[in-house]
Amino acid sequence: MATNNQNLLTAEGYRKLQEELEDLRTTGRERIAEKIKEARSFGDLSENAEYDEAMNEQAIMEAKIARLEEELKSAKILDTEELRTDVVAIGSYITVLDQTYNEELTLQIIGKSQANPEENRISDESPVGKALLGHAVGDIAEVKTPGGIVTLQIKKISN
Repeated sequence: MATNNQNLLTAEGYRKLQEELEDLRTTGRERIAEKIKEARSFGDLSENAEYDEAMNEQAIMEAKIARLEEELKSAKILDTEELRTDVVAIGSYITVLDQTYNEELTLQIIGKSQANPEENRISDESPVGKALLGHAVGDIAEVKTPGGIVTLQIKKISN
């Protein structure tokens, strides 16, 4: 499991973060610089809402660049080929039977920066992720959710 200063990523996730960072460093910075230049051309900066907005956008983007740099610096890339399939681990694909709703789901447990619940990619730090980690096929995990207790039976683990 990840330590507080370690960011677990798949190779694909690492590549996507690198691409996003490079895009922000180049295209993003150029776009903001152009907005600032244009806003300055409107005159008095003390009452220039466009200038204030562009400067605020620049600050937000620079903070995002710093966050991405930190995530990449602390990244540990998961080798999905070496993942065990006897127990749920970070990087695992898990098919579970939600016994509460009698519905089968396939999830991937992933580091928090790659999590996307809409794509069934859940964080190892989420309640479901925590509940499933370390369990084997056939095990039942109970998850406390805002809607109540959900019971999940692990049907399959793969990488």
